[in-house]
Amino acid sequence: MCAVAAALALFAYGCGARGSLGGLAISQPTPQPTRQQTPKVVYESPALERLVAAAVERTSHSVTYDAAYFSIPYPNGDVPADKGVCTDEVIRSYRALGVDLQREVHEDMKANFAAYPRKFGLTKTDPNIDHRRVPNLMTFFERKGQSLAITEDPADYRPGNVVTWELNGGLTHIGILTDAPTATPGRYLIMHNIGAGPRLEDALFAWKITGHYRYTGPPPTPTPTPPTARRARR
Repeated sequence: MCAVAAALALFAYGCGARGSLGGLAISQPTPQPTRQQTPKVVYESPALERLVAAAVERTSHSVTYDAAYFSIPYPNGDVPADKGVCTDEVIRSYRALGVDLQREVHEDMKANFAAYPRKFGLTKTDPNIDHRRVPNLMTFFERKGQSLAITEDPADYRPGNVVTWELNGGLTHIGILTDAPTATPGRYLIMHNIGAGPRLEDALFAWKITGHYRYTGPPPTPTPTPPTARRARR
């Protein structure tokens, strides 16, 4: 794929790739070792701990950065396992929790289409790609999860939170905070794919942060209460 075509494909997904692309220089995060000795993180929710474990596990997979459009099954559809962009690693991590972001985003977009960005020229939903676009995930997490403060204090960014960034040239990016520490006390490594496959890197403040979220999945479906049996007349 030529540089111009690659740049257009990435703009279509709203997900940036590592290095220089189409004349857009992308700054690089600092590579870090995968794990260091650190006190155990206390999680607010077991789901967050499982999400972090799933995100770290993603770094054991070999994935080629591929911004092509794929027709995929619905629900629980995925692009080929050896391909994907930054959003696909977030989607795959949540799927390990039993959360299907393809379905969740599609259902919310279908019911609330006007609430989602129009920057892609959409006139209707497309379950093949809607959940694979960073701006759509940002809107979904704001609507269905917690939108957290954007600060310059690493202590505000906890394992299991999702962070989005604006890269050079207006490209967007997304990753998950893990519980693996960086060389800076109180700051954690990010699991993301910015062109070299899913990796753990010290990328939290590598670019301008545009979103900070916490999402653990849809609320459980309430169990219907059986009707109260009438007493027989005596």
